[in-house]
Amino acid sequence: MATSVDRALAPESEHGLRANVLSLFDSVVMAVAGSAPAYTIAASTASLFVAVGLAGPAALLYCGIPMLGIAWAFSYLNRLESNAGASYAWVGRVIHPVFGFIAGWSLVISATIFMVAGSLPAGSVTIALFSNSLANNTGLVTLIGSAWFVVMVVLVIMGVRATARAQWIMSGIEVALLLLFAVLAIIHGSTHGHVAFSWSWFGFSHFNGLAGFAAGGLVAAFYYWGWDVSSNLNEEMKDSRRSAGLGGIIGVVIVFALFEIFTIATNLSLSGKTISNNAGDVLAVLGQTVWPGLGGKLLVVAVMLSTVATLETTLIQVTRTLFAMARDRTVPAAFGWIHPTRRTPWLATVVIAIVSLGLFIGSNYIGSLSTIMSDAIGAIGLQIAVYYGLAGLTVVIAYRKLLFTSVGNFLMMGLWPLLGAAFMFWILGESIPSNGAVIDWVGLGGLALGFIPMIVYWIKGSAYFRQRPTLGSTVPDDLEPVADPAV
Repeated sequence: MATSVDRALAPESEHGLRANVLSLFDSVVMAVAGSAPAYTIAASTASLFVAVGLAGPAALLYCGIPMLGIAWAFSYLNRLESNAGASYAWVGRVIHPVFGFIAGWSLVISATIFMVAGSLPAGSVTIALFSNSLANNTGLVTLIGSAWFVVMVVLVIMGVRATARAQWIMSGIEVALLLLFAVLAIIHGSTHGHVAFSWSWFGFSHFNGLAGFAAGGLVAAFYYWGWDVSSNLNEEMKDSRRSAGLGGIIGVVIVFALFEIFTIATNLSLSGKTISNNAGDVLAVLGQTVWPGLGGKLLVVAVMLSTVATLETTLIQVTRTLFAMARDRTVPAAFGWIHPTRRTPWLATVVIAIVSLGLFIGSNYIGSLSTIMSDAIGAIGLQIAVYYGLAGLTVVIAYRKLLFTSVGNFLMMGLWPLLGAAFMFWILGESIPSNGAVIDWVGLGGLALGFIPMIVYWIKGSAYFRQRPTLGSTVPDDLEPVADPAV
């Protein structure tokens, strides 16, 4: 439900997003598609291996626990207010508008960078289905990747119902293929593995000190990122106070299981040299190892569908966030223009598409695939840590009056989200000194750019920046006490 502040700030051309369209099932599908398991495993395994070696399962576990705390935070915050801006709105209402803007801008800039990184493998894996040699052709990769991106832009503009139906198909096939190969990979690794399984992969012995642990945590944060698209769709969901948050929690659990299984299988079956030499194609190589011939092709299909699906969910996240910011007059009001029949923020979608395509085309000519992907993952990891950390802190403040009313409230509303926030802020601070210059410049420089529109619209008198913290100051009666948001 829109707040009085939202209604007061809504532009005259705003007709609102289409309400009560998506179900809990849609929310779960969107959350899984947002994290893009097949794409992430293919594109990020090499970065994770470089950061922590065989400790990949540990990095995913120790990041997954606090990430689930952040998912709980999003769940409870969804119960207080359904807002397409999600963390942007909640942080601004609870802590301070400046921090809310930073949270929103973090998502906008990370999503824009990702659409560059995502379009690249979308082109290369599609071509690889037909010719491995042509998959290295920069011009052809750019053309096919751009074509896929444009198709997703059209789907997003067509409306959230069409987007959800496309996700059912793409994510359904992707997850089915991953489950099949999860079983095959574990069986193969147990009998014909490159190395023997070791429980030490879940310990701390393979990390290169705190810096190595933080580097692994930064990559692992990128692994999970994207599940919160369900919260950006909360204004368009049925029973949004429950569905958006619960969908995110279930999505995190599903992708955690897939990530762990495939990281263990990779450790078992592939050498470090093989992983490094196939930085953007690790999943296909694993597929060929497990099921020579057809296996690699099937997993390439999974990666292609996953990549295209996550381009779509990322577009949804960034355009819904810009819509909410435009509604509050913290970015140009035109970003809030809604298509009269499709009820989607069409201009925001078109502008982001143009900017992302320009950056994507340019990036193909400035470095290798592995370099671009590694730098993009690191930069996005910094930005993710900012807005996830702020959200985790926000729920503790918003529900502060209920924290000590039950053990469940203390754990789910307080301790777990707070530990998640602390973890995010820790990996942010710990990784900055050890990152490459490009990662820090892109990651932190992208965040710094946000101060330009923030200052401009503050000076112009946006009411958003004059509001006092309100969300959570009075918890609705029907939320007292809340021990489990899944109920």
